Amino acid sequence: MRRALTIAIAGFFAVMLSLSAPATAVELAEDPTPTPTDSSTVAPSPTPTDPVRAGQYWLDAYGITEAWKTTKGKGVTVAVIDTGVAHTSALDPAVIGGTDFSGAGSEDGRSPVGVKDANHGSYVASLLAARETSPGTGMVGVAPEADILAISVGFGSSATVPFVEQLADAIVWAVDEGADIINLSLTTNQLSWDESWDEAFQYAFDNDVVVIVAAGNRGSGTAVVGAPATIPGVLTVAGVDPTGKASLGASTQGITIGVAAPSEKLLGIAPDGSVVTWDGTSGAAPIVAGVAALVRSAHPDLDAANVIQRLIETATPVAGAPTPSPLYGYGLIDANAAVTATDVSHVDANPMGSLAEWVRIYRRADAPPPPQQQGEVSPVQIPELPPVEAQAPKTNPLMPSLESIRNGSIPLIAVTLPGILLVLGVTAAARSIRSARESRTSSNDHSKEVSFRA
Repeated sequence: MRRALTIAIAGFFAVMLSLSAPATAVELAEDPTPTPTDSSTVAPSPTPTDPVRAGQYWLDAYGITEAWKTTKGKGVTVAVIDTGVAHTSALDPAVIGGTDFSGAGSEDGRSPVGVKDANHGSYVASLLAARETSPGTGMVGVAPEADILAISVGFGSSATVPFVEQLADAIVWAVDEGADIINLSLTTNQLSWDESWDEAFQYAFDNDVVVIVAAGNRGSGTAVVGAPATIPGVLTVAGVDPTGKASLGASTQGITIGVAAPSEKLLGIAPDGSVVTWDGTSGAAPIVAGVAALVRSAHPDLDAANVIQRLIETATPVAGAPTPSPLYGYGLIDANAAVTATDVSHVDANPMGSLAEWVRIYRRADAPPPPQQQGEVSPVQIPELPPVEAQAPKTNPLMPSLESIRNGSIPLIAVTLPGILLVLGVTAAARSIRSARESRTSSNDHSKEVSFRA
């Protein structure tokens, strides 16, 4: 049933799309004004031994610390396509490679790109896989043993390459470098996407990569989800506040949302090593990407479609909300259930839809080129046509034919002519008798007249 709902979701939103509009107005799905961490501004942990660790309420509330008893994400590689991952003591051990596609960053993807949001990529990476620098203290990622590929991209004037081209190239590079998961904490604020993304995202799906995408935030002007969160096959993540309710400013809504995760009062590591508080589905996405890394580590035999199936099927439904919901998707992410559940359904296709099928239906297919002739072509022998049969001369349909005269007119004349002659004979005889009578009467009258006169 979920698969049917997902196909219906993909079909509904695909009808709304403008097929040729380019992906523009790119934003990071976050509150751009992070603040230094203060233990009074974040939800407390049941065991607040350290202010920073206590501030990471999602670790206990969403089953992450329980899931760590099984795995911490070892052996899984996550590509963070963002503004670059800065060098810090908590992130350096996690980053195993990287590159830049903006034209403005360093070759290894470790230099923050951009003027306003350059630290964004570092916040995302620290939520996902920051290493614990000392036991029980400081910032730690959801999957603290997973590896990171730092891929820097730029937005607007901070890049010398068009963004649609950067993202397409970055996805292909991440796949070729062995990424198991790709995290995209960004949005374009529009439903449609550039056609070059069709091939790039399909390349990721064809190579068994889980793609996690942020839904975007109302506070940043995203009223509904925009691309790439509208692309069939990606797992779109909405945001909730510390109580588990849909965030008013740090999330949005849409029928492509798969799951929800915390997006308010999050922590992140800045390039100078300090810990800041920030909001946005840009943070919810790497939390889910970290959980996906735990699942892939614990179940290396699962393909991408069944990793996503585990994430959505083990999510905690929200009371009073339909499933799936345009605010929460299938519910709140549950890391421990996703890792340890034994009764999860097996699927044969991505439960979030098929990009290939969408392209087949909604993109206008290019006509195949005409076949090229090689060498000389032998003339084709065509058999002669049979001779044309002689056609009878056309006759006037109003004129009698010989056959009609023979079979119709002559017999008719033979029957009617004697009768006509008889009638004529009788008529002539009658006239002759009448004439004789008149002559006789006239003679008698004349004789009488003569006698009278004498």
